[in-house]
Amino acid sequence: MNHRKLLIAGLFASWLAAAGIFLWYEGIPFSIVKPTSSAVPARPVSVSADVVKEHEFAISRVGLGTVQAYNTVTLKVRVDGEVKKIAFREGQDVQAGDLIAQIDPRPYEAQLHQAEADKARDEALLANAKLDLDRYSKLAVKEFATRQSVDTQEALVAQYQAAIAHDLAVIDNARVQLGYTTIVSPLAGRTGIRLIDQGNIVHASDSGGLVVVTQMAPISVIFALPQKYLPEIIDAMRGGTLVVSAYDQDDRVKLGEGRLELIDNQIDQGTGSIRLKAIFQNRDGQLWPGQFVSAHLLLGVRRGPIVPDAALQSGPNGSYAYVARRDSTVEIRPVRIAASRNGEALIESGLAAGETIVIDGHYKLRPGTRIVAAALPASGRTASTAQGPK
Repeated sequence: MNHRKLLIAGLFASWLAAAGIFLWYEGIPFSIVKPTSSAVPARPVSVSADVVKEHEFAISRVGLGTVQAYNTVTLKVRVDGEVKKIAFREGQDVQAGDLIAQIDPRPYEAQLHQAEADKARDEALLANAKLDLDRYSKLAVKEFATRQSVDTQEALVAQYQAAIAHDLAVIDNARVQLGYTTIVSPLAGRTGIRLIDQGNIVHASDSGGLVVVTQMAPISVIFALPQKYLPEIIDAMRGGTLVVSAYDQDDRVKLGEGRLELIDNQIDQGTGSIRLKAIFQNRDGQLWPGQFVSAHLLLGVRRGPIVPDAALQSGPNGSYAYVARRDSTVEIRPVRIAASRNGEALIESGLAAGETIVIDGHYKLRPGTRIVAAALPASGRTASTAQGPK
């Protein structure tokens, strides 16, 4: 009897195991295993958001530039001699015609006096020759002198006249050489480091100079832009003079504002860029020759939707932004960027003023995600404008 009960119990256990395996393979509806309950909605994602604003946006092109002096001259000696006087201080602002240095003038004064004496001697000989010519001419009329003597005297007069002309040329040259002993600045500018000291003997053949004078105002900036911007620059120039602003290398401090002077007449084939030249008055001396600057060429001003660069994401199909719907969910909106500057972007299409966009927290979002939007702190809104020029 006990054996029969054990057999029945073993068969029943085997049936239960088989039924369990079958249900495991076929799957059991969740409603059978667990009582039905209402679905719990996903927790909203906290993000930083801001409203798209519309205002004017400066369209500018930015390129790296180098400050170049409008004029630079190395003052060199043109005659040999001793430097008797250095008349400038290093770093001094000088005007055109200001004395820079004085070479010992005495040897050249002596040469001038000698030339003037030669001229006076030849003038006296010419006067005497003319008197003799007048006498020979009168005697020749009465046949007391030969025609040959008259001709010889005429040739002598012409010879002395040529000698005086030569003396005048020698005097002019001596005055020029004497003038070279006084070295003056040919332009208004600033002197650099002195290259020669007082008391040294200098020669016209020396390769070095006395000092370099650099014109500081006005001053120029040479900068380069990609050649793709050339058509729009030319179009903008037809409307008038274009403004160029110079900033420091960090693009934070404005150093000056000038005007576009010219576009170079050829494109650099090696870099595919075009060189441009701007002129700055530089009255405050902020621009310095050789200085690297960030040049901002202003092409115009447009009005449109403006968003922070942080709101824009890049995808395989271009730029996009997360836009908040009225039901507090987000959608992906493709956008086209017209221009970007100082942490802000001008939107050509895809966004409109008044829409709410996500600024921070994109990595947690998917289309349809419910969000809790926190307003962007005031410091965050103005961070981009504080970091760069306006």
